[in-house]
Amino acid sequence: MTEPVFFPLATSLTIGEVAALCGTAVPDGVEAGRILSGAAALETAGPGDIAYMDNPKYVEALVSTKAGCVLVSSRFADRAPASAVVLVSATPYHAFARVLARFFPEALRPEAAFASQGIAPGAVVHPSAVLEQGVTVDPGAVIGPGAEIGAGTIVAANAVIGPQVRIGRNCSIGAGASIQASLIGNRVIVHPGARIGQDGFGFAMSPKGHMKVPQIGRVIVQDDVEIGANSCIDRGASRDTVIGEGTKIDNLVQIGHNCVIGRHCVICAQTGLAGSSTLEDFAVLGGQVGLAGHLTIGAGAQIAAQSGVAGDVPRGARYGGYPAQPALSWARESAWLKAAVSRRGRAKDDTPKG
Repeated sequence: MTEPVFFPLATSLTIGEVAALCGTAVPDGVEAGRILSGAAALETAGPGDIAYMDNPKYVEALVSTKAGCVLVSSRFADRAPASAVVLVSATPYHAFARVLARFFPEALRPEAAFASQGIAPGAVVHPSAVLEQGVTVDPGAVIGPGAEIGAGTIVAANAVIGPQVRIGRNCSIGAGASIQASLIGNRVIVHPGARIGQDGFGFAMSPKGHMKVPQIGRVIVQDDVEIGANSCIDRGASRDTVIGEGTKIDNLVQIGHNCVIGRHCVICAQTGLAGSSTLEDFAVLGGQVGLAGHLTIGAGAQIAAQSGVAGDVPRGARYGGYPAQPALSWARESAWLKAAVSRRGRAKDDTPKG
């Protein structure tokens, strides 16, 4: 069995080109024309590869790396081996990301599974749908009546684009995803299996049973948003669910109806937002965070993983715990509980036996 290449190298780069791309300088005495033709982790990199390090946990890997070039902060520059060209950057991870994007542009977003352009055999596109030139539709995809899709967008196999949906340019809609009642901006990535625009969980409950409430809002997804695999974003009930520009949503995230997510927020895996929650710009929710409905998480606030949030969180605050509280209070409470349990254990051990 041959070993496949999933992400082919698009180009090689010289040390000088890498330095210019990363906004750093070529060290004195180093040949700027030296070629780099790959990128790898410190542990596996070879003489033709570039690697990076910005976490003290990986100092030993930096010391022993065989990489031809390393991106590091000034703090760790003297720990790199003499065989590696050291490019000093204040943000090595960001710099490495720029290099990776040049080396492997196909890895930036999901590509067509069928490796073709245009409408593939087996795709179903309604005659009233409007697709700009350069749209790719894989086999099994369905595009409903009145839908509009911008140039450069990929609709992967078995994705379903509902009636009247609007999708901007240079988007990627992953295999098996479904989108309805939605307006999608430009350069949006929707990973496989994501569900956008289905009706929210709305019922008028009573002792005689629960009456379904029609959900007549939309989902608005602004430019440069990324939505992870198998995540669900409900459409609004009577107003729109909104995902702000540049927001990144991990896999397996649930966003309820009427939620408003600001610009450049980060929502990690298995997090759930109940209906009508608001995240202001640059808010961060760690993995498995749960938000009760009708809450506001202030701009720049950060919520630790597995926290349960039952009330509003101020701008710039750091909260954690269950129920969530300011991080310092949570740390003190955890320390007190740990000490109390330890004292109780020692007291039990000291109890006379017999």
